[in-house]
Parts: sequence; C-alpha cells; structure tokens
Amino acid sequence: MTPSPPATALGSLLARPLKRAIAGQVAAIFNDRRQGERPVQRRPDGLFGPDAVAWRVHGDVAGMMVGGIAALMLQMLHPAVLAGVWDHSRFRDDLSGRLRRTARFIALTTYGGRAEAEAAIARVRAIHGHVRGSLPDGTPYAANDPALLAWVHVTETASFLAGWTRYAEPGMPGAARDRYFAEMARIGTALGADPVPRSRAEARAIMAAMRPALRVDGRTREIAHLLLARPPAEPWQAPLQAITQQAGLDLLPDWARRMHGLERPPARPLLRAGTRGVAEAIRWAFRP
Repeated sequence: MTPSPPATALGSLLARPLKRAIAGQVAAIFNDRRQGERPVQRRPDGLFGPDAVAWRVHGDVAGMMVGGIAALMLQMLHPAVLAGVWDHSRFRDDLSGRLRRTARFIALTTYGGRAEAEAAIARVRAIHGHVRGSLPDGTPYAANDPALLAWVHVTETASFLAGWTRYAEPGMPGAARDRYFAEMARIGTALGADPVPRSRAEARAIMAAMRPALRVDGRTREIAHLLLARPPAEPWQAPLQAITQQAGLDLLPDWARRMHGLERPPARPLLRAGTRGVAEAIRWAFRP
C-alpha cells in the first residue's frame, strides 16, 4: 500500500533531525572541531574528480572504517613499518588523533583541490624524512624507504577496496576494481612508494612478495591490542566502533588472521549483516 503524499511528507520531516544527528556525529569522528577542522569539501579540480572510482570507494564511511582496521592490522605485520610507529608516534597517548589525521589525508588527497592534495602529500613526505631508526636486531630502517611505503600503500588500497566491495558494491566489475588501483597509484607514487600496483593482479603479487618479511612479536601484539581495545571518544560510538572493528578483522586474509592469532568470527553471517545495516544507515544519513 502506497502512503499518501501528506504521510510521506510528514515522515520525511520527522526523519530530518535524525539524519542530521547521525551525519553530525559521524563527521565529528573524522574532524577535530576543537582544532577548527571541518569536513573536506569535494572539488572537481583535484587529483581525481567526480567520475573517479576513488570518489565512490572513499566516500563510503563504513567501508572505509572497516577497511582501515584491516589495513592497520596488515601494516603492523612489517617489522620496519611497525618500528616507525613504535619509535616516532604518540600512538599510546593519541591513537584516535593519529587515525583521524590519516583519514583527513585520504579525504584531502581524494576530494580536495589540487593545491590542498599536493600540500598534504608534501607534509607527509616531510614527516617521513625525519622518521628513521633501528630494529631490535640492529637493522636500520627509514620511513621514506620505497619498499616500506609500498607495503603501506598496497595494504591500504587493497583493504579499502575490499571494504567497499563487501559492504557497498559486491558486484563491482573487475575493470572498475583495477581502475581504483590505477587511480590510487598517483598517491603512492607521489609519496615515494615503489613498487605501486595498478591492478588487482599487481596488488596480489606485491603482497605475496612481501609476505616473507612479515613478523609478529610482542610489539605487534601490543599495538594490535591498543588499536582494538581503545575506548571510544564518545559513549555513543562504542557500538559503531565494536562492529566496524570486528568487520575489519573479518576482512583480513586468512594468513594474516593466523599470524595475529585470531579466530574466525563465530557468527560471521550475523556480523556481516549487522555491518551492512550500519553502512546503509550511515549512507541514508548523508544522502540528500
């Protein structure tokens, strides 16, 4: 039975405050209002543009949150990437801030104007230039090492795309998936990563080639614990954080889950159904 026009209009009117509330709370996760941050405005004159696959993938909040957890769990498996965070980051005191800054970098390089995007890339490259040290066994490392940057880049792109295809567009054509890697290669190359994948096949090959270098030790477990056990910034964020974290762990390849000593989610279908519900609710809140 189709609702009458007045009933439809009333429902829309009543829904507006709820939509604004959800959108406002989610935006607050990624923008530090105390620092005057506001959501990045979408501009067509940036590195990509409205027709880019990256605009679709990176615009899905839930998919990016889920993919972000998977990416971080993969990145910390590389001892030198882990050491850069361990030795030079305030992750113990400001983990949420570090995650927010990473999200803002992605937003600026995806949606900002060209000058904004290039400035964000330059800032990251400048920071990387000062991050260097030695592993516990004495092996030197530097954050601007192209191979380390390649691991960070490939794990991020593969995880963000996996989050999108699982919770937003399961039937995404293969050509569009490859195009996403080709688009994101601009960012990886600008940051100094090498090799940089330009297709799904290249991404799989790079990850397979780097697997022998991956390790898990006490520092890996401590950072994983801090990431997964961090308290939410606001009480209302607890359910959202819990479900996106579990969905992120579920997104990991089986070999990475085994390295972290993680069991498969006992109620995987329920977890995925719940995450899809959360993802659709967030999309609804941001839909005009």
